[in-house]
Amino acid sequence: MNTHQTATIVNSEQNNNLERKLITIASGKGGVGKTWVSTSLAHALAHLGKKTLLFDGDFGLANVDIQLGIVPAKDLGNYISCDASLSEIITRYTDSSGYGFDVLPGKSGSGALGSLSRELLLRLKSGLTALAASQDYVVLDLAAGIDPSVTTLSSHQGLIIVVMTSDPTSLTDAYAFIKLTRMRNPAANIKIVVNNVDNKRDGNRAYEAIKKACEGFLKISPPLLGMIKQDAKVVDAIRSQMPILTRHPYSEASHNIKNLAAAIIEG
Repeated sequence: MNTHQTATIVNSEQNNNLERKLITIASGKGGVGKTWVSTSLAHALAHLGKKTLLFDGDFGLANVDIQLGIVPAKDLGNYISCDASLSEIITRYTDSSGYGFDVLPGKSGSGALGSLSRELLLRLKSGLTALAASQDYVVLDLAAGIDPSVTTLSSHQGLIIVVMTSDPTSLTDAYAFIKLTRMRNPAANIKIVVNNVDNKRDGNRAYEAIKKACEGFLKISPPLLGMIKQDAKVVDAIRSQMPILTRHPYSEASHNIKNLAAAIIEG
C-alpha cells in the first residue's frame, strides 16, 4: 500500500468519525413538530454538557431563529452567496442559566434557498461535517419530505431521527421517508420519535404501526428513541420564542426531551 492510499484511508476514517456526530431530524410531512424537537434537543444536549451545533436546513421555511428568539447578523444566504464561511455565520444561543449551543441559521422567511444544486448541497454537507470536529453533536433540522436537499444531507453515518405523530398521514409519510432513505443509504441508523402523543398507549400504537410497516416491506425494525407527550406548555414556549427547558423546565415535554438527549448520548 503506497502513501497516497494510506492517506486516503486515514482521511476516510476521520470523515466517518465526524459524520457519526451528525444527527438528522427529519419527517415525512410538515406539522409534526420537527423544528421544535430539533431546537429542544440541541438545548437538552447542551444541558448535559455536550457541545452542540444546530443547523437550520429547512431551506424553504427556516425558522429556528424565530423559535429561539435570536436575530443573527448573518445566515445561510451569506454562505450561499460566498459572502461568509459557515463558521462566520454561526450565532451563539445562551439561556438565562448559562447553557448554550451554536446555531447555524437559515434564511428566515424566505424561499430563496428552496432549490440548491447537488454540488452546493454536497459542499454544504462537507462543511457541516468539518464543523463537527469542534462539536460533540451537530443537529440538522431539515425540511419535511423527501426533496433532494433532505436526501443529500441525510446521507451520512450518524443518527437519523424520524419525527412522526399518531396521525395516519404522518405514519404514511414517515414510512415513505424511511423507505427512500434506506434505498439511498442501506446502513442508515434510523430511529423513531413519536411526538404530541395523548398518552403512552397512543405513542406505542403509532410506533408499532410504523415498525410493522417497516418490518413487512423493508425488513428492518427502526427502534423507538422516545415519545413526547402533548403539552400545552410547548405552544406557550414557541409563542414566547423560548426553548421549553427555559420557559417550562419542569414540564412533561421538558422531561421527555431530556430523556431523548440522554438516550442519544447513551447510544
